[in-house]
Amino acid sequence: MPDSAPSDTVNLPGNHACALGAIAAGCRFYAGYPITPSSEVAERMSVELPRVDGVFIQMEDEIASMGAIVGASMGGMKAMTATSGPGFSLKQENLGYAAGAEVPCVIVNVMRGGPSTGLPTRPAQADVMQARWGTHGDHPIVVITPDSVPEIYRETIRAFNISEQLRVPVIMLYDEALGHLIEPVRLSDSAEVEIANRKWASQPTPDFLPYASGDDLVPEMVRPGDGFRSHTTGLTHAESGFPTQEPELVDQYLQRILDKIDVHAELIERYEAIACDDADYLVVAFGITARAARRAIKQARDKGIRVGMFRPITLWPFPVKAFESLVAGKRGVLVAEMNAGQLITEIERYRPEGCSIEGLNRIDGETITPRQILNSIQELAGRE
Repeated sequence: MPDSAPSDTVNLPGNHACALGAIAAGCRFYAGYPITPSSEVAERMSVELPRVDGVFIQMEDEIASMGAIVGASMGGMKAMTATSGPGFSLKQENLGYAAGAEVPCVIVNVMRGGPSTGLPTRPAQADVMQARWGTHGDHPIVVITPDSVPEIYRETIRAFNISEQLRVPVIMLYDEALGHLIEPVRLSDSAEVEIANRKWASQPTPDFLPYASGDDLVPEMVRPGDGFRSHTTGLTHAESGFPTQEPELVDQYLQRILDKIDVHAELIERYEAIACDDADYLVVAFGITARAARRAIKQARDKGIRVGMFRPITLWPFPVKAFESLVAGKRGVLVAEMNAGQLITEIERYRPEGCSIEGLNRIDGETITPRQILNSIQELAGRE
């Protein structure tokens, strides 16, 4: 580290930055199962949590890990787990329970190649749609996709804040390349970190309804031992918390848990726009691929091609209004992603009439290079 670097700046791999971001956000419970390429998150949490009177548990499998953090969160603790593709698949049932019962928690998925056990040590970006729709039914979810180690640190903190404020599971989605990449990270002083906590119910009453909410659509949460009578179930429930099949109540419940994401879009959504104002073309990329896109955009502009980049930091909900504003008037869009074509299906929904769209995909366990993106930009521009 250079002598001039701030004393609170340290070189960290992405997975360690995620763990330290969780600690800074107030995470005090971690349950997980080792799986490449996310294991370093668990390893670092096993060291850091005892230092802050937290609890680390290595569970017997991924399903139990997800169940443990749901239980810990319901018990009043900020909780996190981390995994990769096969383990993420196993977590889905309990992830759906957390979404339906509105239990705040953070799930880290360090993506690797698939399907099945796939490529344990190689990067991919193929869990885009699984992150949004991996568990069954209509359900609320927030997915954040950083593109650097410092951003992993910052966005992990933000993931906890969103989860706590909205009572929603939040997924941190990045790939093996970022998980093992080492970059300087400025660790925030505790006084500098903005921390959000869930709303706790404070006045027990005989007619208390644990799932009643105000204009923000987020119910207060019951702290165990505070004297409230509360019922929590994975079944569709009324404001009382007890199961119901009454169509009107079912509709109210499902609409509220979906609407609370839309109502708080300003809190959730984040994106990066580079050189978009005068651009004829846009590259849409996220995670490690966005880093290659930045280089390619500069090279393309040096060749006289006016191109910009739109990078969703919040992948779900997708920042639709921002994208529609930036893509207006563009002649073409290139979607670069390390999968067979997942995010492009979302982009196609929002492109304006007359704007062409092309995909650049790589599924061989290697990252997309700036040269590949530049070549695709030139091909896209040459066909216009």
